[in-house]
Amino acid sequence: MTDTSVILALVVITALGFDFTNGFHDTANAMATSIATGALKPKAAVALSGVLNLIGAFLSVEVALTVTNAVVKIQSSSGAPRPELLADGGSALLLIVLAGLVGGIVWNLLTWLLGLPSSSSHALFGGLIGATVAGLGWAGVNWNGDGSKLDGVVGKVMLPALMSPVIAGAVAATGTWLIYRVTVGVAERYTRGGFRWGQIGGASLISLAHGTNDAQKTMGVITLALIASGDWTDTENIPFWVKAACAVAIALGTYLGGWRIIRSLGKGLVEIAPPQGLAADATSATVILASSHLGFALSTTHVATGSILGSGVGRPGARVRWRVAGRMFAAWLITLPAAGLVGALMWQIGNALGGGLVGSSAVFAILVALAAFMYLRSRRGRVDQHNVNDDWEGAPAAEPAEPAAADASVPADDSVPARTAA
Repeated sequence: MTDTSVILALVVITALGFDFTNGFHDTANAMATSIATGALKPKAAVALSGVLNLIGAFLSVEVALTVTNAVVKIQSSSGAPRPELLADGGSALLLIVLAGLVGGIVWNLLTWLLGLPSSSSHALFGGLIGATVAGLGWAGVNWNGDGSKLDGVVGKVMLPALMSPVIAGAVAATGTWLIYRVTVGVAERYTRGGFRWGQIGGASLISLAHGTNDAQKTMGVITLALIASGDWTDTENIPFWVKAACAVAIALGTYLGGWRIIRSLGKGLVEIAPPQGLAADATSATVILASSHLGFALSTTHVATGSILGSGVGRPGARVRWRVAGRMFAAWLITLPAAGLVGALMWQIGNALGGGLVGSSAVFAILVALAAFMYLRSRRGRVDQHNVNDDWEGAPAAEPAEPAAADASVPADDSVPARTAA
């Protein structure tokens, strides 16, 4: 086995690790409201979301091969890597990709630990931007495209990040107000079933769209690494094993559940009633699907959070916890630069050690150490399917019994006290 093969293996493992964190980090976007209102049992909700993410990952690979072009200039429009990055078995490109992935994973794990819903896509893009700037300079970043359309970091990342929660919030607020107006005077027993099935339908669409959109990013990164190392030459197709591996990774992450982020979205922003849950889920699904059709890359996290906030604003007498929302917004603002700093630092460390097998192994070892630290830190308390719906304010979440062997995986333990996530 050559050094390039080992580095490639590290990149593939790290990419699948990012896909896994993407799954459990973003489960809340689809299922937080359904869990909070009781439309679905917690484990049933994450199981449904996991299956739909798995299916969604196989539905489209339309932009997978060129997904990184939105933010960095490490490949051509066809998906082929830049020739100057292919020396020494593509080690230069592999180190940039590895460092960028580490930046995305570290930010995903940190925000999971803090119970903050942030965009996994922005974390990945931020990591890649930081690693590219460190390796190729500022000219290696696609800031505005060619100016003929909304493109680059500004057009494809920053503007949608600002606009999507506002649009989703306004639509959800209007929808919530209309639902309460239409159903005024109608007994709850006549509307409960309709709201429940409406929520399940909306959450299912969000899960399907999430699997379709987010799994493509990891597929594209792995295929780019395979092309760089010379193990794949087709710039128009993706190996089936890559599709399958990415689909399984994001589905497993989704099924294990990001309970602390589910709690933050479902209980931390507003107390969600079924009419609000229906309005929020329907809004999120509509905005995400419409943006995909129009070619805008929106963050499902930003859309879902905006929809939930809007459902609180639109409900007469509802209390919105703007302090909690402010913490989430702050996390959104620093996602790109924070993940970018980690990505740049990882590239610098890897490059200082020679940029080959030694440097890549050191970067991977740092990732493992940081992930282990955050997991062990999270073990100080638990939020899981049993206490995810406990009151946000008031008594801390109940301490669980001794964990069973099946709870040994990282995200399933989502171990944080209710007050920590508040």
